Amino acid sequence: MLTSRKELEAELGGAARAWLDEALAEAAHEASRTGAAAGPYTSPYASPPWELRYAAAGRHCGLEHGDSVRSLLLTEARAPLTSVTRLYDQGTAAERRAVLLTLHLLDLGDTALPLVEDALRTNDTRLIAAAVGPYAADHLDPHAWRHAVLKCLFTEVPVASVARLDERARGDAELVRMLHDFAAERTAAGRPVPEDLRTVLALTAPPGARDRQAPPTAAPTPTEES
Repeated sequence: MLTSRKELEAELGGAARAWLDEALAEAAHEASRTGAAAGPYTSPYASPPWELRYAAAGRHCGLEHGDSVRSLLLTEARAPLTSVTRLYDQGTAAERRAVLLTLHLLDLGDTALPLVEDALRTNDTRLIAAAVGPYAADHLDPHAWRHAVLKCLFTEVPVASVARLDERARGDAELVRMLHDFAAERTAAGRPVPEDLRTVLALTAPPGARDRQAPPTAAPTPTEES
């Protein structure tokens, strides 16, 4: 979970707070100098000074604060697509995760979808969980979103990570079909059906129907229904 600057400053030591203040000042200066979308750093081969701070965030502020510090840097810099793409492409898994967690806070429209799609092609559960956050909920088309949900089930990423799951799953007949197919494949292979599949299946019920159905834990398995 991302924490605010005020919360961070309450937890960081003096040296770490000083480093954070300097880093955020650099990011804010870059945003004001270029409007965050112009100037010499729009090239994928050049980067503004604050991006060097991005990689060093864990070292100076603690690994446990890395996501929040990096997210603050991105938002303070009003990072353009060139920056978020560069930081994602060149970053470690932790640096990529922070990019994914922050996309919905940046003014990027759907232009950063390739980063989400890349994360969903991996089997890194940290990246997958970050990729299915609010940005994906806002911008993934129905087909890609359904496959993102199935990816979570396949990799055992808790579906609680999927932003607006309740809203997007409601009444989705195609998602129901995919869930049944997935359950059938698991059963045929002698593998257990994830309990989270029941949760998602229950959420697909149309408005007004959920109160009439049994709780997910008491419902028959999808393979028995099909």
